[in-house]
Amino acid sequence: MYKKSFNAFAALAIGCMTASPSFAQSDIIKVNQVGFAPNAEKTATIEWPIPNGNKATLKQHAVSVVIKNDRGKQVWKGKVYEMRSSKVSDKKRMLVDFSTLTEEGKYTITTSDGVNKGKATFVISSRPYKELAAAAIKGFYFQRASMPIEEQYVGKWARPAGHLDTQVMIHPSAATAERPAGMIINSPWGWYDAGDYNKYIVNSSFAVGVMMGAYEQRKDYYRTQEVDIPEKNNGVPNILDEIYYNLKWMQTMQDTDGGLYHKLTTPSFEGFVAPSECKQQRYVVKKTTAATLDFAASMAMASRVYREFGNYFPGFSSIAIGQAEKAYAWAKKNPNVEYDQNKMNAAYDPDVSTGAYDDKYFGDEFFWAATELYLVTGKQEYREDAMRYIPKESFPTASWGNVTELAVLEWARLKDAKPEDAKVAADMKKLFFAHIAKYSDIAGTPFNSPYGNDASDFFWGCNSEGCTWRGAELMYAYDFTGDASYKENARRCMNYVLGQNATGYCYVTGFGTKPSIHPHQRLASTPNGAYPGFLVGGPNPGQQDKGENLKYTSNVPDESYMDDMNSYASNEIAINWNATLVALAGWLDSE
Repeated sequence: MYKKSFNAFAALAIGCMTASPSFAQSDIIKVNQVGFAPNAEKTATIEWPIPNGNKATLKQHAVSVVIKNDRGKQVWKGKVYEMRSSKVSDKKRMLVDFSTLTEEGKYTITTSDGVNKGKATFVISSRPYKELAAAAIKGFYFQRASMPIEEQYVGKWARPAGHLDTQVMIHPSAATAERPAGMIINSPWGWYDAGDYNKYIVNSSFAVGVMMGAYEQRKDYYRTQEVDIPEKNNGVPNILDEIYYNLKWMQTMQDTDGGLYHKLTTPSFEGFVAPSECKQQRYVVKKTTAATLDFAASMAMASRVYREFGNYFPGFSSIAIGQAEKAYAWAKKNPNVEYDQNKMNAAYDPDVSTGAYDDKYFGDEFFWAATELYLVTGKQEYREDAMRYIPKESFPTASWGNVTELAVLEWARLKDAKPEDAKVAADMKKLFFAHIAKYSDIAGTPFNSPYGNDASDFFWGCNSEGCTWRGAELMYAYDFTGDASYKENARRCMNYVLGQNATGYCYVTGFGTKPSIHPHQRLASTPNGAYPGFLVGGPNPGQQDKGENLKYTSNVPDESYMDDMNSYASNEIAINWNATLVALAGWLDSE
């Protein structure tokens, strides 16, 4: 998540535990800590010092590798000679491939060059990502506002309801004659956005869009998947149950004229306290073009996705498309309304210093919204608008700040279309494959992954927007073509985020032998610690949070990570990031 005014975060987090372990012998072996499928490729990366500092001896330097099962029986043995260079740092590493090992079980891998010894464990399982896929969805249940999180579903992480949001005030920036400043409205439900307790339409729309896309690619899988949430036995896929909780809130954020309030927020970020202890007044602020179009897109999509569950959500599908069209009409009349927090604060009180999710270009939002509305309604006016903004040569990787790719994927997976739409679908599919072409060459890479091989891969939120979303893109490619190489590269992205990376962390809370355990998340600041199933942001050489309360141990791009609650720049969680983990984990589990 890219938020403004984060300097206050470090001060609020003083006293929180830090746990960035020093380099240890066990860190010599970097391996997926959650598990491999029996017939999947299996590799591990070995961090090895150059012997005696003499680079000339590299070619002669061999490492012995032994793998034993949980009964202590040796089941694999070999030697590794080749050193692999990193483009991100000056480190040399080795890669061991033990894909021939296929029997399910728990294993120990040890390495030795006669002086340095490494040891790690891994698992082979028929469904290594089953628990991870469910936990990634359940992470959203932990983030629910306005309701108690019950012990029967979460055990020690149970908590009373926070932020009922039945007394939300209209901020002066959002005031109209019909809803003047200070008026109280009702806006409950929804997910806390990230490490904070506010709710943002832009990011919510992106998150639900990603997950509904994942659902539509694997409906049969999600219809049988079980996630331990209150709605689990209601006859609806649990992923849709969870998404619906947020959609209900989003619907309350539409003004009577069709425009969408940009966010529901306190004036400043709350401290690291439980939701039920928060005291600040909550506001809805300024209506914006980006929020309104993102809402229109996600609501139109939801109208399509939830139509078959009309018995469980009576009237929702028709209401959602009506709201989407009304929102789009507002955006057409107000096509350039930015969210400029500084300008807003200069004009209105109280000042707001929470996440901005600001944007200055709305062509991508118009493209996504017009696409979704056309696919649901068939109205030519929406198609004409979509074609006005359709990318011709390239597009950026999907993020809350640019949603072009979400619309590209909607066109690319279009089936049984009339000829003019079939041509658009073919063009977008071609553009999509050009976009992911750069992910195919992993030869000689130290972590055997299509991600993490260039310094540009590391930025705020890179574990999601760089790694897990890249894996999701590759699964789309696999679905489009049936080419198993795309699926293999998607698995390699998952291997990376689950431990086969420069830090050796499993970047998902509650999973692996070295998980991130101190995310920047107010909900995790209790004595019970981190909730499981959250993807943290990942290495970020920008280090926007470094200072008195946080000192990074490395400036190397792929090591610029701190498992520290103070580190909002590398260790925060966010719903948009978890949405990409949901997509990748679910698709891999379904395979």
